[in-house]
Amino acid sequence: MAISVRLPESIERQLLAYCQSHRISKSQAVKEALDLFLADKAHSPTPYELGESGFGADKAHTGSIARQSKTLLRNKFRGKTDC
Repeated sequence: MAISVRLPESIERQLLAYCQSHRISKSQAVKEALDLFLADKAHSPTPYELGESGFGADKAHTGSIARQSKTLLRNKFRGKTDC
């Protein structure tokens, strides 16, 4: 499949320099760059994986945090840390 892309002059110069130094065509360089870009996007973490380290991180409180939420929040905003 053929596509056409307009590049800013600075990127076009960088691409040309890269292709000359690596002795490859511009098409080959763009294909390789797209392969790397798309492979990276395919392995991006899920929302769960991004937040996993924070789940259950607050182990300082005993009992039900849900039932004590008003008290805990009130104490937090008042600067009390012994809750």
